[in-house]
Amino acid sequence: MSKKEEELNEEIIENEELEEATLEEENVASEPKELSSEDKIAELEAKLKEAEDKYFRVHADFENIKKRLEKEKYQAIDYASEKFAKDLLAPIDTLEMALAAEEASADLPAEELLAKLKEGVELTIKNFYTSFEKHDISVLEADGEFDPNFHNAVMQVDSPDHEDGEIVQRLQKGYKIKDRLLRPAMVSICKK
Repeated sequence: MSKKEEELNEEIIENEELEEATLEEENVASEPKELSSEDKIAELEAKLKEAEDKYFRVHADFENIKKRLEKEKYQAIDYASEKFAKDLLAPIDTLEMALAAEEASADLPAEELLAKLKEGVELTIKNFYTSFEKHDISVLEADGEFDPNFHNAVMQVDSPDHEDGEIVQRLQKGYKIKDRLLRPAMVSICKK
């Protein structure tokens, strides 16, 4: 072999050795280092502290939501009848206007005054029923057969026009709100 060939071979061998050394260093660098037990403990303590922090934050959020919902629940209970109360303001206004009209028309004849008062009372009753209708409050029927679930019999009377146990007369209206009884109708029933 010539001197040039020898130099070339030596250069190739050196390059190969250099490449192998570089590969070994990369392999060593890519392999995870073995952690000491102190490092493992410190890492686990950090993870534990992070998990505890997350837990406390979530727990605090939960408690805040719970308090807010409870407050909203009590407000909803306290103000549940607000819409109904607002609807009752119209009948009150009508009654007050009727009283004011009576004072303003003191010089009218008694018959006209009585007619105006009657008209005011009828309008007020109409306003009440409109408010009741908005809130699903309805009058109970008090005709036909007596039903102890909806009627309260306060008298028994003889009646040739009614069968035994039938309602003869309604003495006081009964009401229900949606499907729940608000007040039973006070009735008299036939007894033969």
